Amino acid sequence: MLEKFSTKNFKNFADVVLDFTASDYQFNNDSIKNGLVNNAIIYGENASGKSNIGFAIFDIVEHLTNKVSTSFAYKHYLKKPNTASIVEFEYRFKFGTDIVVYEYSKLDHDKLSDEHLSINNKEFLSVQRSSDKDVCFALKGSEGLSQDISKSGISIIQYVKNNALLEDNSTNKIFFKFYEFVQKMLFFRSLNENMFLGLESGAANLDEDIISKGNVENFESFLNEAGVACKLKAIQGISNKELVFDFKGEYIRFFDIASQGTKALILFYYWYQRIQSEQTSFIFIDEFDAFYHHSLSKFIVQKLKQTDAQVIFTTHNTSIMSNDLLRPDCYFLLKEGQINAINKLTDKELRKAHNLEKLYKSSLFA
Repeated sequence: MLEKFSTKNFKNFADVVLDFTASDYQFNNDSIKNGLVNNAIIYGENASGKSNIGFAIFDIVEHLTNKVSTSFAYKHYLKKPNTASIVEFEYRFKFGTDIVVYEYSKLDHDKLSDEHLSINNKEFLSVQRSSDKDVCFALKGSEGLSQDISKSGISIIQYVKNNALLEDNSTNKIFFKFYEFVQKMLFFRSLNENMFLGLESGAANLDEDIISKGNVENFESFLNEAGVACKLKAIQGISNKELVFDFKGEYIRFFDIASQGTKALILFYYWYQRIQSEQTSFIFIDEFDAFYHHSLSKFIVQKLKQTDAQVIFTTHNTSIMSNDLLRPDCYFLLKEGQINAINKLTDKELRKAHNLEKLYKSSLFA
């Protein structure tokens, strides 16, 4: 799991830290795993950087995976006005009792500079391209690799993973856990299109995907459970099968009359199926409920709480800021370039009976 993330000089952030360490609450423990917040919701005003914090976390996808990394999300990479020439990132992962810290810097989204990887407080991989210092290969089985990595743009993590025959030992197993975690990270949003980062190498047509996988009835049940009463069917169109609403034998194409909220649900369903089948590690859903009624927003959060993934949402919807759904250390506020759990923003002891939305609207979490 991701325990802590920080970045410097990225987009609108000078220096921001996102800490998922859980507090000592004795309710809604299903949102906590291994002492860390497993389900979090981030609030913030327009242009506060809610999307950017997601883009920052998923910057790692560009050089550690072959998955989708949408370039337009990383335009204007360096903070303006800029007082530094590089962007810095630090990820702290926790796997059981083991800690992996991965730090790197970049000149741009696709221009990697220094890298450092430590496992349980010992550095095992390191390359300092900015100063032409020696490369460190300390994972057992990687010692004989060429030092030319310092002159290359390839990540030292990818280089070792693809070229070394690592020994079967506890340290290397932790390294592989870290690598696999990054491979299964997913960012998506549903504001106007199927925009995503990570997990897959290309996008699919949503209704064709449901039909081809034989999920029409399952998707119909999902919509009904979400409060959208309907009957669906796949019928033969001019060139391929099409998803339609079935009005007792009269058919209308799904996308011709589906509301914006229902279209957002088909996108969520598309990713929800992959989250379950791919055993996704970390999910960031930006503006996840922009087209949802508040009861549907709660339904979506509850659905994802049932998965094993660490899930982060961004929203403006304060009606789901409730101890009935999560707990105070799971709600974060992004303001003036800093992000904190709301219980860290007040001296008031927050209890299960408190109305968090009312406290938020009264500006308690300053």
